[in-house]
Amino acid sequence: MAFEPENAEKRRFRRKLRQKILRNRRLLLAVGVIAVTLVVGILFLVLGGDAPKASTGAHPDDTVIHLAAAGDLSVTDGVVDSGTGDYNYTQTFMDVGYLLGKADVSVLNFEGNLVGAPYGTKYASAPNSLMQALDAVGVDLIQLANSYSIYNGMSGLRSTIEGVRAAGMEPLGVYPDGDAFRKSGGYTICDVKGVRIAFVAFTKGMDGMTLPDGMESCVNLLYTDYNSGYQQVDTEKIDRILDNVDKAKPDLVVAMVHWGSEFNNTISTSQKQICEQLQERGVDAIIGTHSHYLQAMSLEDGKFVAYSLGDFYSEPSRSGSEYSVVLDLEITKSAATGKTKITDFSYTPIYRDNSGNKLQLMRLEETITAYEGNYLGKVSKETYESLLRARESIKSRIETK
Repeated sequence: MAFEPENAEKRRFRRKLRQKILRNRRLLLAVGVIAVTLVVGILFLVLGGDAPKASTGAHPDDTVIHLAAAGDLSVTDGVVDSGTGDYNYTQTFMDVGYLLGKADVSVLNFEGNLVGAPYGTKYASAPNSLMQALDAVGVDLIQLANSYSIYNGMSGLRSTIEGVRAAGMEPLGVYPDGDAFRKSGGYTICDVKGVRIAFVAFTKGMDGMTLPDGMESCVNLLYTDYNSGYQQVDTEKIDRILDNVDKAKPDLVVAMVHWGSEFNNTISTSQKQICEQLQERGVDAIIGTHSHYLQAMSLEDGKFVAYSLGDFYSEPSRSGSEYSVVLDLEITKSAATGKTKITDFSYTPIYRDNSGNKLQLMRLEETITAYEGNYLGKVSKETYESLLRARESIKSRIETK
C-alpha cells in the first residue's frame, strides 16, 4: 500500500501552511520571553520556514529529506484532559509539534483506541480530535501495532484505523481484516520528493490478548508466543512481509518496532536477534518504542537503530519516563548512483510536566533557558531541577550500548 505522490505533495503543502500558523502562535506566546527566541521566530516568518539543516557532504544534485519520529502517545486520563473545552488539542502540541511538521515525513506510536466516549485510562479511548491535532502539526503516519491494538476488540481496531485515516494520516502495522493485509503486503510506501520509503511496523504482543481465529494477520507480530512468553521470534512472518517489501523496490526501509520490557533498560537477546534479522533483510532504520524509557541509538554504515524513543506524550509514571526525544533522520538519495541511505541523525529533547493543572509537553532546552532568564510563564523550581537532571541523563542513555 502506498501514499500516492500527489497526496504526499498535498500534505507537504498543508504542513507548510500549518507551520506558519504555529510559528505565529509561538511568537505571540513568546512576547517578553527571550530575545533569541523572538529573533528566531521573526526569521521563521521572514524566510517562510526553518533554516535547513546542513547536510553531511551531499552533492547539490542529491535529494536530501528528513524523517521525524516520536515515541509513545499513550491514552490516559491526563492526556485526554489536556485538551481545552470540548476536547480541543490545538494548544497541546504547540511547543513541539513543529519538530514533526518541519520534516518531510513524520511518524509516532499511538497506544490507544478511537472508539468514542467514555475516554481515558480505563477505556484506552481518545477523542478523534486528538488525531486531528496530530494531523494539524504535520504527522503523516501512526503506528498502531502495539499493546493496545485490540484493547477494545476487533471492532475497536477497525474504528481506530478508520479514525486515523479520517484525520488524514495512515496507520501502520494493523489491518481491519485478512484481505486488507494481503492487499497491503504488510507495509506502507511513502513517496517523498521522489524518495520511496517503505514503512513496516511490528509489535511484540498486545498486553496478553490474542487475535481471534481467522484474524491472525490483522496485526503484525514479532513473536509466535505473542500472548505469553515473547521468546519465539516469528522469523517466518517477518521475512514474508519483508519479501513483499523487496518486490516493491523502495529506496529505503524503516521498521517501527514495539518491543522490549516496560520500565526496563535491558536490551533482550530476542531484540538483538530481531534487529539482526531486520538489518540482514535490508531494513535501514529500526525505531523502537514500548519501554517508556529513552534507550541507545546509533548510526553505523548507513544503518540506524534506536531501541526506544521513550514516551512522546503520556503521564510520567516513573522517574526517567518524563523525558524523551523527537528524532530527525537525514536521508540522502545520490543523484550519481541512485542509491539512498541515512547520512545523519539528530534529536531534540522534550519533557512532560504534570505538576500543574494540566499535563504539559515542552522542549527541554528552551524551557530551561526561559526559567534561567526569569521570563513570563516559566516553570516551577521543582520542574526546572527535574529538567536539569533530564538533560544530564538523555545523552548518557542514548549513547549506552
